[in-house]
Amino acid sequence: MSAPPTSYEQSLVVAERAQAADETISLTLRHPEGEVLPDWQPGAHVELLLGNGLTRAYSLYGDPADRTDWRIAVLRTPDSRGGSACVHDKLHPGVRVAVRGPRNNFPLRPARRYLFVAGGIGITPLLPMIAAAETAGAPWHLLYGGRSRASMAFTGQLASYGPKVTIHPQDEYGLLGLAAHLGEPDPDTLVYCCGPEPLLAAVEERCRAWPAGALQTERFTAKAQDAQGVGTAFEVVCAGSGVTVQVPPEQSVLSAVRAAGIAAPFSCAEGICGTCETEVLEGEPDHRDSVLSPADRAAGETMMICVSRARGPRLVLDL
Repeated sequence: MSAPPTSYEQSLVVAERAQAADETISLTLRHPEGEVLPDWQPGAHVELLLGNGLTRAYSLYGDPADRTDWRIAVLRTPDSRGGSACVHDKLHPGVRVAVRGPRNNFPLRPARRYLFVAGGIGITPLLPMIAAAETAGAPWHLLYGGRSRASMAFTGQLASYGPKVTIHPQDEYGLLGLAAHLGEPDPDTLVYCCGPEPLLAAVEERCRAWPAGALQTERFTAKAQDAQGVGTAFEVVCAGSGVTVQVPPEQSVLSAVRAAGIAAPFSCAEGICGTCETEVLEGEPDHRDSVLSPADRAAGETMMICVSRARGPRLVLDL
């Protein structure tokens, strides 16, 4: 199960803005009155409530011990649905933005050794993980790929780690050499990967022979799902509200319960952020998210109601 978010929601001010790489900016967010911000751990993200229904999640990359500010990095994506463009165009120093969180679907677990694999802006959640591994004295290595050096953020910061970091721009060296690092399973190593879907798919394929749970991933876009089960209607009983909702084949649970007046938080609506995670009291979910681990899916105790459905005619949810 992903870690529950704090109930914190606050209008923060953009204290600093910098160019981190081509098409990538870094923002430092602070409380306007200087109050401390909620605690967080490596792997956590916060959500920016950008107005007009836009809510976007961004990983925190600063020092968790420093509670005076939160730092995020945002890539302007060419296929932006409005989120990254809004951040780049409107969030300048002095501007306030509503922020919710933090939430951690990608926590760093204790291990004897770590291999970190980043693609592009996927380096962001790995930065505090690397710092934590270094502080703990655990051996680690980072494979960091990107289109070009100019597009890769934080390479200067990473240079201080010396040979523990492999910077691998695609226009200079081609694709990341995963085989050399993932060819033989290592029961003492945890692999943390964040980046675009082709990289995640390649790392997942390489890690099929590794021990269960050795690979931890975080996605920017939803993982492709098997279409089996699409088109089946079912009912959802909202136990806390006493309302029963019919979910037709073309509608999500999230959309159906909100249409019935049931309050349900959400953000990405793609099954990648974890905001809509809901406790399952009865019934078997048909999991289609990119957040829950195989063990969490098998347990069936929670589901992401923005994309997941039911394997039977009825679900009872804690809504």
